[in-house]
Amino acid sequence: MSMVIQCEKRQERGKNAARRLRGKGLIPAVMYGQGAEAVPLVMGKKDIVQIMKLETGENTVFKVAFEKERHDAMIKELQVDPVTDEILHADLIRISMDKPVKVTVPVVLAGTPVGVKNEGGFVDFVNREVEIECLPKDIPENLVIDISELHIHQSFKAGDIDMGAEIKLLTEPSVVLVLISIPQKAEEFPGEKPEAELEEAAEPEVMKKGKAEEPEEEEEK
Repeated sequence: MSMVIQCEKRQERGKNAARRLRGKGLIPAVMYGQGAEAVPLVMGKKDIVQIMKLETGENTVFKVAFEKERHDAMIKELQVDPVTDEILHADLIRISMDKPVKVTVPVVLAGTPVGVKNEGGFVDFVNREVEIECLPKDIPENLVIDISELHIHQSFKAGDIDMGAEIKLLTEPSVVLVLISIPQKAEEFPGEKPEAELEEAAEPEVMKKGKAEEPEEEEEK
């Protein structure tokens, strides 16, 4: 049974209105898709957090309920303050349960490769997610790949995943997900770094973060 998220239609627009909503534990949102008019909404912050804590995360299918309407939906994008991690705005996409959707799902590794156990190699996890297309009911939490048979210099590519007929791979099949590599030996880098380089390397880079600006609300949202 799908999770039902109770929302309200949003009447006020602009930064000040959005700030007031967030002060009450609410989030400004907009729902669009399926050729219908975009609907500005107000959601509970706790509902967004609850969805993101699920294994399916942004790929969670839920029902948006407001007034007398109910729509199947997913999170399309979340705008988050990079300094405080506060959720600023949510974009929702209407979906149809009988039409395929495009989503990105994480890749999970299983097994210890032969190249690691017996040959002194290590696992280089190059790409940790792939894009797929399937019906909403068939969206997997993750895709598990068995890498136990991989030797040194062998790789596991996106096209090697056995996903079944109900899921279509959108990521280029030749994209490498995992590579069994050899550790670089110290003798491959003879000599020492000049003292000036060592001093420069010791200096930590200072990153400056400005206060994140709240997203401008487009008039049609």
